[in-house]
Amino acid sequence: MIIRDKAALIGGPNHSQFNGGTSVRHLTRVDGVGFSLHDTFLEAGTSLTLEYKNHIEANLCIEGTGEVTDLTTNEVFAIHPGVSYTLDKHDRHQLTALTDLRLICVFNPAVVGTEKHDADGSYPLL
Repeated sequence: MIIRDKAALIGGPNHSQFNGGTSVRHLTRVDGVGFSLHDTFLEAGTSLTLEYKNHIEANLCIEGTGEVTDLTTNEVFAIHPGVSYTLDKHDRHQLTALTDLRLICVFNPAVVGTEKHDADGSYPLL
């Protein structure tokens, strides 16, 4: 059994800070469970263009409001607590936090935990 406390992870190697937000990785590849689990926070007004070419990502909003735009179709989807979205086709998308936004994210394959977004908005496969 793996037990992690977010407070203990903040400031360590599994705590990623980026312009407009943070991500705390509760599970990473070293845990050997086949996926990683992230608690991600975006400040209101933050907008990120992302495309996870090497990972499938699923997200569940637990706080705040936002929008995710499919950059292939230009469809815009409202995000609020209880809404999930999954980038099952490595979808290029834009995530915008309308208010402070908190998402629980799952990545497959699992990330190492120290990845930073590349210029194209993806994580490298380490």
